Amino acid sequence: MEFSLSDEEQAFQEAVRRFGDKVLRPNERRIDREGRIPEEVLREMAHLGLLAMPVPSEYGGLGASAVLTELAAEEIGRGDFSMATAVFFLLEAGWGYILARHGTDAALHEVLPPVCAGEAFLGIATTEPTGGSDLAGMRTRSHRDGDAFVLRGEKCYVSGVEEAKALGGGHLTLSRDGDGFNLLYVPTRSKGISTQKFENMGRMGISTGALTYDDVRVPESYLLGEAGHGFHYAMEGFTVARTFVSAACIGAAERALETGMAYIKERRAFGVPLAKFEGIQFELVDLWAQVEAVKWQCRRAAWLLDTYTLKGDLSHRSEVDRAVASVKLTAPPIAFECVKRVMMWFGAAGYTKDVGLELGLRGVMSYLVGAEGGLNIMRIILGRELLGKEFLPYP
Repeated sequence: MEFSLSDEEQAFQEAVRRFGDKVLRPNERRIDREGRIPEEVLREMAHLGLLAMPVPSEYGGLGASAVLTELAAEEIGRGDFSMATAVFFLLEAGWGYILARHGTDAALHEVLPPVCAGEAFLGIATTEPTGGSDLAGMRTRSHRDGDAFVLRGEKCYVSGVEEAKALGGGHLTLSRDGDGFNLLYVPTRSKGISTQKFENMGRMGISTGALTYDDVRVPESYLLGEAGHGFHYAMEGFTVARTFVSAACIGAAERALETGMAYIKERRAFGVPLAKFEGIQFELVDLWAQVEAVKWQCRRAAWLLDTYTLKGDLSHRSEVDRAVASVKLTAPPIAFECVKRVMMWFGAAGYTKDVGLELGLRGVMSYLVGAEGGLNIMRIILGRELLGKEFLPYP
C-alpha cells in the first residue's frame, strides 16, 4: 500500500476542500435551518463530479476509486458540519456503485445519469419497523408477476424519502422472496407507495422517513443481479458505504479539533492562553492521535475495497470485513468525543448555536445510534471474523 497520495489525488482533495470552504460552510446553517440541501450546492457537486463518484463515466460518474471517494467524504464531512451533505454524498456513492455493478443495462442508463447530475436521488431501504439489523426477520415481500415484481411491506428510518419525491429517483429496496432476498430499485413516485417524514434531532438537511409499499409493481429490469441473492448485494453496499461514513466522521472530527485549537490559542484565562494548560493540551493531543490513527485505518479500508471488493475478488472478504467494521466501530465515537470535548473548551459559548459545534454533535450522533449499522453490529461482525461463525450470538 502506498501511503502518499498521487499528484492527482492531492489536487482532487484540495479542490473538494475549496468547495467545502467556499460553498458548504457558508450554507451549512441554511441547510440545517431549511431542512434541505440547496439546488445550487447540488449543481456544484455535480459539476465537480462528486455525486455517485464510483459510477463509470459512461453513466455520468467519475469511475472513481474508493480511496478518491474516501478523500472526498472526509472533505465534505469537514465542510458541512451538520453531516447532511455527507449523508447525501455517501448514499449516492455507495449505492450508485452497487447499482452500477449489479443493475441491468436498462436500469443503469435510465437511473444513473440523472443521479450523477444531481437531478435525482438514490438511497437504500432495508430497515423495518420491527428491526434494522435482523434481516432474517424482514417482513417486506416481493414476488414475480409476469415481467414485474410485486412489492408489499414497509421500510422506516430511510434517508432521502422527501428528496426522492421532490427530485425523482428512489431506493434500492431489500425484500424477502421465498427463502431468498431480492434487491430492487424502486422509484418513490411509483403507484402504491406512500411516505411519512420523521423529525430527527440532526442532519436536518436530508430527510428521514418511512416508505409503505402496497402491491407496488416494479419492472423486472429494476432487479439487481439474480433473484434471491439480494442480501449479498446489500451487504456489499453496506461495506462500501460504511467506509465513506467513517471518512465523513473523520472530516468532522478534524474540523472540530481545528476549531478548538484556534480558540484555545486566543482565549485567555488567568492571564495566559488556554492552550498553555496541560489539562486541555493533553486532551487535544490524545484526541488528535486517535483521529490520525482512525484516518489511516479508514484509508486502508478504502485501499482494500479498491484492491479486492471493487474488482469482484472475494478471496480477501474476511480482511475487508474486519477493516471496514473496525473503522465504522471507531470513527463515529471518536468524532463525537472530539466535538463534545471542544464544546467543553468553549464553555458556555460552546452550547450556543453561534459557535456551531452543536451542528456536528447532532449530525455525528446519527452514526452512533445506527445509521449504516450500529456499533454493536460492527462488534458482532468483528467477533465473527476473529472467532468464527460458530460463535455468532444468533442462529
